[in-house]
Amino acid sequence: MRYLLVILGLLLAFPVSAGVFNPKTFTLDNGMEVVLIENNRVPVVRHMVWYKVGSADEPAGKSGIAHYFEHLMFKATKKLAAGEFSKIVAKNGGQDNAFTSYDYTAYYQTVAKDRLGLVMEMEADRMTNLSLTKEVIEPERQVILEERRQRTDNNPGAQLREQIDTVQYMNHPYRIPVIGWAHEIKALSLEDLNRFYKAWYAPNNAILIVEGDVSMAELKPLAEKHYGSIPRGPEMIRLRPTEPPAHADRRVIKRDQRVRQPSLQRTYLAPSYRTSTEDDKAPYALEILENIMGGAATSRLYTSLVIDQKLAVSAGMSYSPSRLDMSELTFWASPQAGVSMAVLEEALLKEISVLLEKGVSFDEVARAQKSLVNDAVFARDNLGTAAQVIGGAMAIGLSVDQIESWPDAIQAITVEDVNRALRTVLKDQKTVTGLLLGLEDK
Repeated sequence: MRYLLVILGLLLAFPVSAGVFNPKTFTLDNGMEVVLIENNRVPVVRHMVWYKVGSADEPAGKSGIAHYFEHLMFKATKKLAAGEFSKIVAKNGGQDNAFTSYDYTAYYQTVAKDRLGLVMEMEADRMTNLSLTKEVIEPERQVILEERRQRTDNNPGAQLREQIDTVQYMNHPYRIPVIGWAHEIKALSLEDLNRFYKAWYAPNNAILIVEGDVSMAELKPLAEKHYGSIPRGPEMIRLRPTEPPAHADRRVIKRDQRVRQPSLQRTYLAPSYRTSTEDDKAPYALEILENIMGGAATSRLYTSLVIDQKLAVSAGMSYSPSRLDMSELTFWASPQAGVSMAVLEEALLKEISVLLEKGVSFDEVARAQKSLVNDAVFARDNLGTAAQVIGGAMAIGLSVDQIESWPDAIQAITVEDVNRALRTVLKDQKTVTGLLLGLEDK
């Protein structure tokens, strides 16, 4: 009876037939996909253009180009001077920015609804009319190199993560940092940048997402006016090298005098939504596992290592299935003062061993499902969240239906699904262990 009540509670909290964001979509004649998520609480809109190109699409030896454009797109076009784009957005009371990942690059503005046409006009302009010269790219190259120094080269934790990625992925471009290697950033030419821009920045490789106080009757003519006249670009083919099987566990140790808090990471390759062909439930099952093992201060790892055993100051597990190719599952922990890394690592491995042996329980899965579905409900409240989620998912090839049916997929996962997925990921492959240590840490 208790189990039936738990299931009934889940169904009442989120009806199976309900979508998450209820978007409306259409496609322009030039291939640009358009998505509208209406949110009429305030007269504001989030306007985003996502390009289906990220750092993992860069040519070999040319790392950093995708992120370079995150900066260059704010330079001059045939209509606007360098820096004028952001000045106009700010002058009209809005905000703008951009970001790059392995699999996509996105540009966005948050403005009053009556300024939507203005930002669409400027965004469409820089899709095709960016004016790149040596005078433009050289100062920005120095900005990017300084950004890399601050974020990675001066951060021992970021350096360790970068090194873990290089051994986690032996062949796939996820081994290369999104911001690029410094020596390759320095060598990128104006021709490299122009070639990349012409190859990937085109309407048929872009997704327009608009979230906020606007109707389809208002949006469609604006999209057709500003983006519809841009010609299609070449057909884009995302060629990604595949990963060979690993034959050895790997260990990366970073020692640095600046480290004040040591930490431990243990990573496993895991399926993404896109690569889970053998078990299409696995990504959803692993999301539930993440919630059980590392979702909050009540998670298994935190309760055991931090509260009960008092070996760690923090502990958890992270996993994201939103990748075009494979993903990773990572356990992590930081020791309490006086606890050696060897003792902490042994305790973490024991937790993983218990997980493999006994699996998860019905109650744990039910609580995780309720928590995750509730998160999806609350995600509707914040302007920009829907655009972020839908844009990221569509940029890796997921459909709107897959996004909208996510709560159903989570609720359909059973204990057996979670235990099968975790035993496949944690048992049948070699691991990468990373240690971040001070000079005196053991």
